[in-house]
Parts: sequence; structure tokens; C-alpha cells
Amino acid sequence: MSQIVEPAATRRAFVVGGIGLAASLALPRTAQSAQSPADINLAASPGRWPLVGEQNLETNVWNYNGRIPGPEIRVRQGEPVRIVVENKLDEETTVHWHGIRLSNAMDGVPGLTQPPIKPGETFTYEFTPPDAGTFWYHPHADSLRQLGRGLAGALIVEEASPVAVDRDILWMLSDWRLDSEGQIFGGFGNAMEAAMSGRVGNTVTINGALSNEVAVRAGERIRLRLANCALARIMALRFDGHKPWVVAIDGQPCEPHQPGSGRILLGPAMRVDLIIDMRGEPGRRYHVTDDFYDGLAYWLTQLAYDDKPSVRAHPLDAPVSLPRNPLTEPDLTSAEHHVLTLQGGMMGGGGMMGMGGMHGMSHRASWAINGKSMTGDGHAGMPPLLTLQLGRTYVLTLRNETAWWHPMHLHGYSFQVLTRNGSPVPHRQWADTILIPPKQSADIAFVANNPGDWMLHCHVTDHQVSGMMTVLRVA
Repeated sequence: MSQIVEPAATRRAFVVGGIGLAASLALPRTAQSAQSPADINLAASPGRWPLVGEQNLETNVWNYNGRIPGPEIRVRQGEPVRIVVENKLDEETTVHWHGIRLSNAMDGVPGLTQPPIKPGETFTYEFTPPDAGTFWYHPHADSLRQLGRGLAGALIVEEASPVAVDRDILWMLSDWRLDSEGQIFGGFGNAMEAAMSGRVGNTVTINGALSNEVAVRAGERIRLRLANCALARIMALRFDGHKPWVVAIDGQPCEPHQPGSGRILLGPAMRVDLIIDMRGEPGRRYHVTDDFYDGLAYWLTQLAYDDKPSVRAHPLDAPVSLPRNPLTEPDLTSAEHHVLTLQGGMMGGGGMMGMGGMHGMSHRASWAINGKSMTGDGHAGMPPLLTLQLGRTYVLTLRNETAWWHPMHLHGYSFQVLTRNGSPVPHRQWADTILIPPKQSADIAFVANNPGDWMLHCHVTDHQVSGMMTVLRVA
């Protein structure tokens, strides 16, 4: 059964009464890209942003380059990227390039892979993305507050050849806890929430705004990139009257398929690329509904068809597969196998030992992996749970013994999803974040070909900072 702490959900997931917005959902792309030698510049700073859209009402946020979400950075597969991050906050920060297979020194974990960026200082990230796909960036320092107050953006790595669609659209899905004045509630790191489902909000935005509708036209084909940037909210999206094709998961192409449940399931940090053929009736509206939490369904937005006739006389054929990225196939015949058991939480049955957290941090240990807790956001000297041999294939069984859902994210790698509860997973799925339901398990496989100390953690951020985090060393 799905469970949630916050009981707030109505027609739309927001608390501010009487506020509406017909939001534009096409994010402006950054004018700087890896196509030129110029640096891409990002500045993290406090600011204000009209999340709920009411005139003269802006929310105090933290943002990149003065906007929520941060700039949509589009770069090319296989071309070098140089991004200069300036810290205009009054606390340390870093940037983690979520899902990018890059060198360990560029991974953005404070203390573990780089010194944190102090207020007033800059840090330059340089990497060459090997994979095309939908990725994103966010802090890995004071993660609860910095991500929860708005620091997130999309990093899109474009394929060498354009995908045959009419439009390529990004939805950055964010979850906020707002008061009646449209301001962000404090209280980050509540111990009871941390031991349950984490900080789930009451306001869901698309690209930094509430959305009443998205304009579409009959007959067009859209590539819709979904990215869940929430601290804790899990989403299950239904596209009423439409049948989306899943063509990529966490940036990695899969065999195109339509989910049997009709729902697109997105845990925090997960991304899914869809191909949607707009076969609705001109002039009609169709809800996009999130119904993950029992009894708390709401509609996120509407697909609003204009009155014009279809752009095509005949529907297009099923979408072709996206070109595969250069991932090394695991050799399962020689793989070494390890079991990682997720433990703790309220109603979780205990199982935690040796709560070795981060010195000086106030986060209470509520979760563990194999009986050990690491709290906080990362620091120097974190001991590895496992040391993996460079170049060898590994199969990890992630076994969830808790009463809660956990989106488990591995830095620096994409892994092949082999099985769930012992049953093979279809469609050749690769991911960097896998959502594991309560009392269930999954087997994942990868070749340990990227050396360094790599974080593995739950991306329900409360769970991460209160213990469900560890390090895998590849040497």
C-alpha cells in the first residue's frame, strides 16, 4: 500500500487558495553550450520566483542564474563541457551531475570527491558526457534545504542525429511545501518525517510554475522528458486518452514499450523519456493525473488541443528505438555478487548497528545499509562498504526490508536492471536510480570500469541524510 505523511491533495497539489496559472512549459535553453569554447556559468543564489503565479506573490527560493528551475543546459554527446559554478549563498555548496558517467573528481560530493564551494568562491566542472539522454544537476551539500528551496536544473545531452519528433519538451517536476502566503515552510530534517516517507510537499510545479494546461495539436508527435526533482514525492502519471511509449529511463534508451499499468512511475531523481502521439480530439482537454498515493490523486495539468485539424492524415507508426549509448555489457557468467540490505525507518524492524555518521552533523540515524548508517551529504574519509575490482562485473541485490519506498541512486554509473523479486525485467532497462517498494528486492548489474569512491544512497533526501547512504570503492 502506498503511504504518505502529508494529507494535502485536491484537484491540484497546492495549498494556496484561489491561485491559478496558465504556465508556459517550454523552458528557455541556456545561450551557452558545449558547442562553443565559452564557459557555461551557473550561480547559486537566493532569489524570488512566482511559483504559484498570483500577481505580486513571489516565493523566496534559492536558484541557479535567478530562475526556477535553473537553466536548461543542452550539450552534445561526446563533446567536452566546462561549467563554472559560483556560490552566492551564505553556506557551502556543490553541484552533482546526476546520471552522467564522469570522472570521480567532477561528481560533486563534498569532501569525498571535491572540497565544498565556499560562499563567494567558484568551482569549475569539466567532463565529456559519453551518453545522450535526460540528466539533471543539483547540490550535494545541505541537500535537504538546497534542493528543497529550488536548486535544480536539467542537463540534456543531445543525440548525434535528431530524433524524429515534432517537439522535444522537458517537464521538471518539483514538489514544494508552501504556507498560505506561498512561502516555503521551514522545518527541514524533521526526525519523524525522516523515519517515514520524507518531506512530501503540497504544491507540485512543472518547470517552476503551476500548470493549468499544455497546448498541443492533433496528430503531432512529442518527445516528453520527465524528471522528478522532488525531495521525497513519488509520482505515477496517467495521460488520460493517450498511450505514451517509454523510450528511455534515466537517460538510457530501452526497448520502446507502453507500461501495462498505464502509469509512468517516477521516484525522486528518476527520469523517463516518452514518445506521445497526440490522437485526442481538436478542442478537447485531457488530464495528466498523478495517483501514486492512495486516495490523494490530483491532476497535474491538462493536454489542451487547439481547434485546428490534425497535422497528419494518418497516425505515425510505433516509435523507433533511440540509439544505444556506449555502455559496457555486464559479463554475468563471471560476475561477483553482493547483497545490500536496506534497513530501518519507522515500522522497519530495526537492524541498524554502528551508526557511523558525519561528525558535527545534526542528522539522526534512522536508516542503514547492511547495518551501517552514514548520515549527512558526504565528507572526507568515508569508508567504503565494498571495494570493487576495476573492470570486473558485479551483481548487487538491493533488498528492501523496510516499510517504505526507496529510490536508490548509484553515482558515476548506469546499471542494467536484471530482476525484480526474482523475475526478469523486460525491455533491456538501464538506470542510475531504481525505485524499490517495501519488502521487495531488485538485482542490478554493471561493470566497475569507472575508478573512484562512488556514493550509493536513497534519493528520498531525508533518508539519505539520516543514514541510507554508503560508498562503493572501485580500484
